[in-house]
Amino acid sequence: MVDNPVTGAQPQRYLSTVPYMPGLDGMRALAVAGVMLYHANSSWMPGGYLGVEVFFVISGYLITLLLMAERERTGRVSLTGFWLRRARRLMPALYVMLVGLLVYTVFFRADTLGMLRGDLLAALAYVSNWYQLWVGQGYTAPGEFAPLRHLWSLAVEEQYYLVWPVVMAIVLRAGTRQLANTAAILFGAAVAINVMVAVLYYGGRVSPTCGITPDAYWTVGERCISSNDTLYLSTISRSGGLMLGAAFAMIWRPVSIMRGPLRDAGRSLDLGCLVGLAGLGALMWFVPLSEPFGKSIDVAFNAWLFRGGLFLTGVATLVVVAAVTHRYSMADKLLGNPVLRYVGTRSYGLYLFHWPIYQIIRDTAGAKLTLPQFAFGTAITVAITELSYTYVETPIRRGQVARRWASLRDSDPALRQIAAVAAVVALLLGAFGVYRLTTAELIPADIAQTLEDGEGFTTDLDDLLDPDTTEPNTTRATTTTTSTVVDGSVGGAVVGDTTATTSTTPTATPTTAPPPREPVRVLGIGDSVMQGAADVLEPRGWTVVAEQGLQMVDAVPMVQSLVDGGVITSDTAAVIVHLGTNGTFSAETLDALLAPLSIVPNVLLYTIRADRSWTATNNALLRARDRPGDNIVLIDWAQRAAECSDNCFAGDGIHLNANGKIFYANLARDWTGV
Repeated sequence: MVDNPVTGAQPQRYLSTVPYMPGLDGMRALAVAGVMLYHANSSWMPGGYLGVEVFFVISGYLITLLLMAERERTGRVSLTGFWLRRARRLMPALYVMLVGLLVYTVFFRADTLGMLRGDLLAALAYVSNWYQLWVGQGYTAPGEFAPLRHLWSLAVEEQYYLVWPVVMAIVLRAGTRQLANTAAILFGAAVAINVMVAVLYYGGRVSPTCGITPDAYWTVGERCISSNDTLYLSTISRSGGLMLGAAFAMIWRPVSIMRGPLRDAGRSLDLGCLVGLAGLGALMWFVPLSEPFGKSIDVAFNAWLFRGGLFLTGVATLVVVAAVTHRYSMADKLLGNPVLRYVGTRSYGLYLFHWPIYQIIRDTAGAKLTLPQFAFGTAITVAITELSYTYVETPIRRGQVARRWASLRDSDPALRQIAAVAAVVALLLGAFGVYRLTTAELIPADIAQTLEDGEGFTTDLDDLLDPDTTEPNTTRATTTTTSTVVDGSVGGAVVGDTTATTSTTPTATPTTAPPPREPVRVLGIGDSVMQGAADVLEPRGWTVVAEQGLQMVDAVPMVQSLVDGGVITSDTAAVIVHLGTNGTFSAETLDALLAPLSIVPNVLLYTIRADRSWTATNNALLRARDRPGDNIVLIDWAQRAAECSDNCFAGDGIHLNANGKIFYANLARDWTGV
C-alpha cells in the first residue's frame, strides 16, 4: 500500500472509490426505456423524454466521483487521461452508428445526403444541440428524414466532459474538506439555472415560423431562434441536472457513507427510492414536452416542465441514486437485477441506435410508430446494440483490440479470411460514403424545397400596406380598427377557437392622403400550401400573402387591414382564401374574415386536404358558405385534388409538387381570369 503523495495518509484515498453499483445500471435501463417509448409514440409515455434528464444526473454523479477517486488515488486529475477514457467509451459506438447511417443513406436515401452533411459534421464535433438550434430543427420541429436529432443530448454531455474535469482539478487542489461547501454552491447554481429557465420560458402559442408568433423567438442577426427550444437544448440551460449530480457526489460517496451513521439507513432509503421512482413515473406520464395549441399544428410548451419539472426530475433521481448506491439497501438489488443490469450496461448503444432505426421505419420525424413497427424497430436496435457492445465498444474500452486481433490471427484460416474481407468491405463502404457525402448536392427535402421555391414569390403584408408618400405636419382624424383573435370569441363572445376584440381608436394621419394605390387584382391568402405554389401563382398575376403556419384566426385582422388600407376594393377581381390546414376555426371566425370581403365580386374558399383531426369540421364550415346569390365561391380542394395525377404531392400528401401547383392554380382560373 502506497501513501497518498499529497497528504501521506492511506485511508483517505479510498473514500471516493467508485465500486460497481448495479442499481445505477437499472436506473439507466428505466431511463432509456422511457426515452425509447416516447420516441416511438409520444402518446405511450408523454414524458418519457425526461429519461435524458435522469441520464444527466447520473452522469454528473459518476463523473464527479471518478474524478475525486483519481485525485485521492494519484494526487492529481489527469485531464488527458480522462478525455482519452471518455473517447474510448463514447466514440466507437457513435462512429459505428454514423458510418452505418451514412452507408444506408448513400444506397437508399441519396437525395438526403446533402441535408445529412451538416448533422453528421455537428455530431462528429459534438455540437448537435447548437447546430439544431441554428438551423431551426429543435426537438419539436416538424421534418421529414431527421435521423440524428437525438444527438443533442450527447453534445450537452460531451461539452460538460470537456469543461468539468478542469473545474474539478482546480476545486480538488484544496483537498476534500471543502467539498461540502462546493456542493452547496453547485446546488445553488442548479437552482439558479432552473429559475432562469422558468423566467425565460415562453408560455404562449408557438408557430413553426417566427413571423406568426414572433414573441416565441429570439433574433440572432437575421435568424430566428426558438426560445423554448433553446432552453431545452442548450448546454447552459440543461446543465442543472449535471450540477445536481456533481453536487450530490461530493456529499454522498458510496464508500464514505458506510463509515458513518448512514450505514444503517438502508430501509429509510428504500422508502425514499419508492417515492423517487413514483415521482419519476408521474413526471414521465403527466408532463409532455409540448402539446398542440388548441386544435392546431402549433404547439404550446409545457409550463410544468420549464417551471420546475426538470428540477423535480433531478431531485427525484438523486433520491433513487442515494438508495441504489447504499450497500445495504434493497433498491440496489431490485434495480440491479440481471435484466435491468443487462439493458443498463447497453443503454448508451440503445440510445444511439434506436432513433435512426425508428426514423428509417417511419420516414418522417414525429410520425408515431405502430406497436408492430415499434417491436420490429426495437428488435433491430437490440441486435445492433449487442453487436456493437460485444465486438466494438467493450474491446476498445478495455484495450483488448490487439488481443482480439491476435486471437483471430491464430484462429481458423477461413475465419481469418472472412474477417479480413468484412474489414475491407467496411472500409471501402465507409470511404465511398464519405466521398458521396462530401460531393452531394444540398437538396432540401420535398416540403422544404416546395416552401423555398414559393417564398420568393410571396408579398409581405407590410409592403402592401406601406403608403408611398405622406405629407408631414397636417393631420386628420381617422378610425383604425384593430382585431385581435385568441381563445375563442369575436367581439368578446366565445366562439370556440378564437377571441376577437375590436377597438376603435382615433389616430393622427396625414390630411393629404397618399397617392391612390392601385388595388390588387387577384389576392391569395393562405398557409404553406399556397406559399409553396406561389412560384406558379404570382407569375399569373396573383398577389400572394402566404406563410407557413398561418391560421384562419391570423387572417382576420390581416383582411381587415387590407380593406381599410385600400388594398382590397370592389375593383379586386377575386380574393382566394386557403386556410385551415394548421388548426381548427369556428363559424364566427370565418364570418369575421368574410365580412370585410363583401365588397369583392368573388371570394374563393378552398377546402383543405390534410390528414388532421379537424379537417372534416373545417371543411364542413367552408362548404356551408357555398350558397347561391352571394360572392362566395367554393373550391372543394379536398375532393378536386384527387383529379390531379402524376406526382402532384410531396411526401406528406398536403404540399404540392410541380404538377400539383399548376392544377391548384387552374381551379381558380374561371373566377380570376388568370
